[in-house]
Amino acid sequence: EDDSDEDDEFAELGDDSDEDDDGPLEQDFSGEESGSESESDEETLLPIEKKARKEDERRKREAEDAAAEQVLNIEDEDVYELSGDEDDPDAPPDLQHVQARIQEVVRVLQDFKSRREPGRSRGEYVERLVADLATYYGYNTFLIQYFLDTFSVAETMELLEANETQRPVTLRTNTLKCRRRELAASLINRGVNLDPIGKWSKVGLLVYDSRVPIGATPEYMAGHYMLQSASSFLPCMALAPQDGERVLDVAAAPGGKTTYLAALMRNTGMIFANEFQKKRLSSLVANLQRMGCTNATVCNYDGRQLPKVLGHVDRVLLDAPCSGTGVIAKDSSVKVSKSEADINKCAHLQKELLVAAIDCCDANSKTGGYVVYSTCSITVEENEAVLDYILKKRDVKLVPTGLEFGRPGFTSYRGKNFHPSVEKSRRFYPHVHNMDGFFVAKIKKLSNKLGPAGAEDGAAANGFGKATGDGSDSEEGYEQVSGSDDEAGEGGDGYGVGVGVDDEVPEKKPAGKKKNARARMLEELKAELEAEKKAKEEKRGKEKETKEKPAKEKKEKKAKAKK
Repeated sequence: EDDSDEDDEFAELGDDSDEDDDGPLEQDFSGEESGSESESDEETLLPIEKKARKEDERRKREAEDAAAEQVLNIEDEDVYELSGDEDDPDAPPDLQHVQARIQEVVRVLQDFKSRREPGRSRGEYVERLVADLATYYGYNTFLIQYFLDTFSVAETMELLEANETQRPVTLRTNTLKCRRRELAASLINRGVNLDPIGKWSKVGLLVYDSRVPIGATPEYMAGHYMLQSASSFLPCMALAPQDGERVLDVAAAPGGKTTYLAALMRNTGMIFANEFQKKRLSSLVANLQRMGCTNATVCNYDGRQLPKVLGHVDRVLLDAPCSGTGVIAKDSSVKVSKSEADINKCAHLQKELLVAAIDCCDANSKTGGYVVYSTCSITVEENEAVLDYILKKRDVKLVPTGLEFGRPGFTSYRGKNFHPSVEKSRRFYPHVHNMDGFFVAKIKKLSNKLGPAGAEDGAAANGFGKATGDGSDSEEGYEQVSGSDDEAGEGGDGYGVGVGVDDEVPEKKPAGKKKNARARMLEELKAELEAEKKAKEEKRGKEKETKEKPAKEKKEKKAKAKK
């Protein structure tokens, strides 16, 4: 009987709700009768049902407010006047007023012909928008203008909003020690709420919240997983190293990508984990040990000098240093610290490193011959422009990355046209893919020539070797940084634009056994010792002459006196 009574009560509640739905919305929230009915209903409802009703009411009110606001916006004047909207430069900005003005300017730009103020140009509205966005989101005007030049106004707004929120916490299962299902079960038992990161990855997990510090669990200490952003998976997946290969990671610290490569190779072959900054070596070594990577060798070289040290490898991963415009959510200092000069500096260094990476790769490798280039930047100068540059300087081609998602690279940008194959690269954005802004490209090396296809070895590199003619290699509108290449000569940086990796390549020698790095180091050391020995002998000879000179003079004087 009790069960039937409860069923009758829930049936009555269902009937009441149906009647309420048929009536007008105003009767739900006004009138004494409706008020008394709702009170009687609330007495019989469970607490969770009461909360659900309150949430429904709140959503209805929000929907009504939004509809009313939309009607008011439609009724407003279509034409928006810029005059009289200038703020007092000495007064603090009124962010609500700035936000309203941003919305109005965006609305005008979407239908500029009908909504603009007579006599006003589009440039004036864009200038106003740039200043307001810089004020509201805390950027410098250069970056805001760059985003507007690269994306539409609506997409720029989405990007700026996405940069204000942190990306989800993700981790990568270390398949050298455990499986993803086992790791997920053990972390769930510790109070971690997680899910698979997506169909595109078999090792990634997305963490929603955790009762324990996710970077201090016993599983973390045992090396069962690595805290790693989702975008950092992509270059390793694109490189796809095979068992037994020799692989180079040019900029390895803190070791997330290197340990992933080791897992993909199942601890076979050899990984050269290079890191230029000595202070980052400790974190790299610690992560390699914690994750159980036994096929990695850590080295500390300038990435531009690696071809002279390592020789050829099967595959190369270059996650190049960049301006960081894709990770603004992590590092908000990028908003105000980056300028056009900084991006040019980064692009210059990236070109040098990519030339070195390609020269380290062996085109004759049976299984490899691939280089993956990636950055955490969304600027064209650091991505597509670098690829277009390297296609002219080395005998390489771009191939598909093998990634299932991502936007294709730009083939043209602000009047500059790039090689059509640049479209095979992939771009990732915070507002589209909910991961850090990233760029990935996969390059296949066609031959070991030090220049583009069809060039002869002697002056093949025109700008990276002993170039013919004037040796000029500066790109249009490209500023040289990190020293002058004209003054570099034999002691230059080795990879500068105009003076490059091929400068110290001697004339062709007869084919013979290639000396390894140890033999070259011994020869250099021997040459230094011989030079020191020669210098000491010359010094002794001079000292002996200075000592014997007074004695000779005395003898000559005595001889004269006797005469």
